[in-house]
Formats: sequence, C-alpha cells, structure tokens
Amino acid sequence: MTVSRRQVLLGSAGALGAATFPLRTAVAAEPIKIGFLAAMTGPSSAPTIGFNRGVVFAVDAINAAGGVNGRKLEVVTRDTQGDPTKAVNATQELISQAKVHAIWGPFNSGEALATTPIMARAKMPNIHPCVVETLIDPAKFPNAFRLAPSNSQWDDAVRNYCLNILKVKKIAVIGDTTGYGVTAVGASVAAFKKDGAEVVYQANIDATQPDMTPDMLRARNAGAEVIVVWSVSTGMEARMFNTRAAMGWDVPFAGHPSMSSGEIAGLVEKPENWKKVYVVGYKSCSYDASGKLPAKTQELVDRLLKANVAMNDTLLWWIADGVDAIDLIAKAVEQSGSTESAGIIKYWNSLSKYPGYFGNFTFSPTQHNGYLTEEVVMSEASTAKNGAFSLAPGYT
Repeated sequence: MTVSRRQVLLGSAGALGAATFPLRTAVAAEPIKIGFLAAMTGPSSAPTIGFNRGVVFAVDAINAAGGVNGRKLEVVTRDTQGDPTKAVNATQELISQAKVHAIWGPFNSGEALATTPIMARAKMPNIHPCVVETLIDPAKFPNAFRLAPSNSQWDDAVRNYCLNILKVKKIAVIGDTTGYGVTAVGASVAAFKKDGAEVVYQANIDATQPDMTPDMLRARNAGAEVIVVWSVSTGMEARMFNTRAAMGWDVPFAGHPSMSSGEIAGLVEKPENWKKVYVVGYKSCSYDASGKLPAKTQELVDRLLKANVAMNDTLLWWIADGVDAIDLIAKAVEQSGSTESAGIIKYWNSLSKYPGYFGNFTFSPTQHNGYLTEEVVMSEASTAKNGAFSLAPGYT
C-alpha cells in the first residue's frame, strides 16, 4: 500500500518506446521512497491516524510543487498492527525488497525495540517518535533520530504536575502489556519513588481487557490519589474513564497524550467522564489565555483545513510530526543531492533548532534526541479544538 498514487510505472511497452524513440520520450526520475512503518490497525493504532494524515498531506504538497530535485516522493506503507514480529518482517521487506531510502516509524516503542537494530545494521536512515530512552544511542544506532520527546521528558512533566501542582503523594501507575507499556510503567514507578512519592498500585493491563473494574478497585482500595497511565490504547483508556464514573470516584488521571485523542469522545459514555484528565502536551499545540495558537501552528492548521484534513478525532501534534518527518527526509535529499544514506544522516546531524511545525529540532553526531524539553507542557484532555488543547489547570 502506498500513500501517494502518483507512482510512475514503466512497463515493457514503455521501455520499448523509449528505445525506439529516444528523443520523444521523457524518462521519469526515480522516486524517493520513504518507508512508513505504522500500526494502521489494532489496539495501538490511534497515533497512526494522525501521523498518516500528516504524511499524506506533506507528500501531496511536495509532489504538487514538483517534488524534490525533480523527483516525486513515494511512501511505501506497511501495517505492523502494533506487533513487533510483524514490524520486524515489514522492516526487512522495506529494506531488502522495496529498497526504500529512509524509514519513518514505527510509532510504538515495543516495535521500535525490535526494529531499530535491524535498521542500524542496514545503515537505514530512520526517524521515529518513540519515547523509550534506549532507542536513541548515536554509538549503537547512528542512523536513528527521535522526532519527539523521550520518555524521561514525558515522565518528568507528568511527575512534576502530580507532585507539585496536584500535590498528591499516593500514586497508581498503569500501562498496557506492550513493550512500551511495561518499560514506561517501570521507569515511572522508579522516578516517583525517587522523588518521595508512594506508589500504592502498579499494573500492566491487556489493552483488549473489557472490564477495568478489578484494577480500578484495587487502585482505589490502595488509596491512590491520581492514576498515571502509560498506553496508546484509547479504548483501554476510555474504559478506565467510564469505570471511574461508574464507581463514583473523583480521582484525576495524568499521563500519555493518547488520553486526549479525539477518538475518546466517541468512546466515553458521557462527556463528563473525560474530565479531570491531564496529559503531556506541547507549546506548539497549546492555546494561550486568549485562545490563540502560535502563529506557525495556526498557519499549518489553516492549510490543513483548506485541504479538508480532519483534526478533531486525533491530535494535532501527531499530524504535525508526520508533516515534519516527511519534510525532514525531503530536505535531507534536497540538501545532500541524493538518496544515499550517508548524505541523509549527515544532514540530520547538522540541524540546530530546525523550525518544524511540531517543534524545533536539534541534532548532532552525538545527540539524536532532538526535541527541546522546554517545549513540553501539560494539557487538559477534554479541551480539544482541531487537535490542540488548553493548558492543564495550574500549569504555566
């Protein structure tokens, strides 16, 4: 499956024509192939909705403007379904058979833990938004660049909000059973304990589990004053919100950005079930006190609206990051003059506060965590408008 339909296919008849009438037939330049590892389906698919819209939008815009150095972009998409094994098979196929020039994704850290070493061995330029710390190591993975905050940046923002703004001390930490969920819960629990908080309950739950009551009861009975959630599964999160309401428990939730996805509006039983949910957010996608977005973000939103790109059922930062990913690959090819891996990686290593829509990215040969900590904030989940949010109460 390809995102762009503008692929030029040269069949045998075309080849014969070119040989017979060389002065009358134009030869199409080889497309720039971008691998897109995405959980298009499955319980971890929520982020892909936004990322995919950003990718389609950026590719169509660049190709409509003539492509890059006369070459069109072609996105080769593989649905990983959130399964590390499928992600590994797709990665190998994109490298060895599709022969892509760079890969955007995957979007789930559990998948990335399995695919990053494969891409490193192939020297495949790779950018992704996965947050697990060990995925970025310029010595081991000189080809891999993070296009989002790391888990420690997310974790610091959530922990600071819980302890210093909500002023709670008894914490429940819950994640799903993916590689990301297990890793994130472990890191979060350790950091809370280090800062003197009491983690009264922790669990990893299968994202497809239909009834959240047992875990929510255990958290309440343990005295939890906030529930910190690390999962990309909007279905699991909505069931937790509905269960909280059914229990009549007024506990706040804090944690993963997926808890603010517009998808949840259709999954909660009542709009008020989505209240008191605070998530990691970003300055680029936050409304100020007068209800305005940053000028650069508003420019993107205007372009997306003009192109009829839906935003209310997803997150604006997912869309913006998808746009930035395609732009960064296209810019690397343009500046290096080719699709060779070394040139793409060298260009990314030279970036200092690259002005993306999602954020400003800085990379070097020894630093592949590109997102600036000062651009991470906390948002109020249910305040979405075009996928962007108001700051969480008490947060500046």
